[in-house]
Amino acid sequence: MDESGRPQSGTGGTTPPPHADTPPEPPAEPGAPTPADAPKSEAPRADDSPSPAGTEPDDPDATVTPDSPSQAEPATADGPKDKAQGADESPSPAGAEPDDTDVTVTPDSPSQAEPAAADATRPASPTGETTPVAPPAASAQPPEATPFDRHPERAAATSGKRKGPAKPPEPRGGLLMGRPFGVPVYVAPSWFLVAALITWVFGGQLDRVLPELGALRYLVALFFAVAFYASVLVHELAHTVAALRYKLPVRRIQLQFFGGVSEIEKESETPGREFVLAFVGPLLSLVLAGVFYLGLKAVEPGTVPGVLLAGLMISNLIVAVFNLLPGLPLDGGRMLRAVVWKITGKPMSGTIAAAWVGRALAVSVLIGLPLLTQSGALGPDAEDVSGMDTVLDALLAAILAAIIWTGAGNSLRMARLREHLPELRARTLTRRAVPVEPATPLSEALRRANEAGARALVVVDADGEPRSLVREAAIVGVPEHRRPWVAVSGLAQDLTDGMRVSAELAGEDLLDTLRATPATEYLVVEDNGAIYGVLSAADVERAFVKAMARPS
Repeated sequence: MDESGRPQSGTGGTTPPPHADTPPEPPAEPGAPTPADAPKSEAPRADDSPSPAGTEPDDPDATVTPDSPSQAEPATADGPKDKAQGADESPSPAGAEPDDTDVTVTPDSPSQAEPAAADATRPASPTGETTPVAPPAASAQPPEATPFDRHPERAAATSGKRKGPAKPPEPRGGLLMGRPFGVPVYVAPSWFLVAALITWVFGGQLDRVLPELGALRYLVALFFAVAFYASVLVHELAHTVAALRYKLPVRRIQLQFFGGVSEIEKESETPGREFVLAFVGPLLSLVLAGVFYLGLKAVEPGTVPGVLLAGLMISNLIVAVFNLLPGLPLDGGRMLRAVVWKITGKPMSGTIAAAWVGRALAVSVLIGLPLLTQSGALGPDAEDVSGMDTVLDALLAAILAAIIWTGAGNSLRMARLREHLPELRARTLTRRAVPVEPATPLSEALRRANEAGARALVVVDADGEPRSLVREAAIVGVPEHRRPWVAVSGLAQDLTDGMRVSAELAGEDLLDTLRATPATEYLVVEDNGAIYGVLSAADVERAFVKAMARPS
């Protein structure tokens, strides 16, 4: 029995490759039993032993090429015959992912045969994370996940209904609160922890300042925590508005433990813009501190509004001063980076300087903050104001130091990434491709690719227009002895607009294009629409890792 459950032919010889008009029988597997009731018209010859997988027989009399439609009959005259199985009906066994992309080309293939021009059902496009994923066919192995394929669990493309390309899911970071200026604002789960901590600490202070509040002091303290983080949101919105003003995309704003962050996806083009982009945040915090100070003058001291306004004034002043410290990832560190960038003309030099100052700042916070608290340099009642003992002071300092140190290291890595991104060019990473028609047998397509020195296959229609790409993982999953009976259309993935990339793309633009439409292969075209080749996401990943491994 073969993989589809049909009986095999009674001989041990190989069946010739298929033709579009008369599809032949699938080959008999070595050692398959011969049915007892199947009379044989002739004894098998000594040279009828199976040929090596993926190769043609040496005997020219036993070889039937796709150009010989009259010889589509099986080798046995009276033995049981299988129903002809087309390329789209025969499942391709699952195979392991390729370790080497060159394994898809079969060397020393025989003479060329003309492909059949029959149409075939093309496979469905892969689905994304936000859409239910159909289970993969037994014949396919999911493609290897890459930095630009965020959904390795999606099904491999197989014959069936067509589905549109999956859009990459929007990055989430907690509870969505709104979209000011079109930028999503998320509240991370860690915010609720710090809000509870602020409520507890500030509530304890209110018990000494306003003892008549009783249990209501914690409600007032919770209002203060929310108002404080609203001030942090204004700080981050200042960065966002400045970034949008300079045409820099902002991915999201996230409020989290110890503040907030605006995720700006691209770097400023000039040091002047970098300085402004960093400075507007602390500037808005200083403005808010001034507004709360003016409000404090308008209310009576010792009241709930007076205490709230005083607390918000002091907290915004602390946020502004802390962010102006000259070390990455703080705003002051970005300002220092802009200054060094302006002096040296090299943004990487500015990043290195600001990052190392940030690491020194982290060590200073780790050691200095507990010492300042215990020495009374922050005031005689510093410990009471903070509401923490020595252990909690040290824990707070350690958390702050870890955040600053990690942020400085991440800034260095991102700068190095941006420095090497221009080395990623679609034109230099593209594989040479061979156009084939949908009904072309896989073995014949690989023979043509090997002859042309190509490493990719593009399925084209009768007019020569590209319609789909043959997936490398699917090719590896087809055993060599079945390749003459499998059409390339059954192993291809439909082309979508996002899978056509320009040969001129490079660096960050190339990565943005690949992230927008996750796939394993992309069709690379010239500006006039001509096919240049196929770009493999695995090749881009290897080039990226290699570039990042080189020292700056």
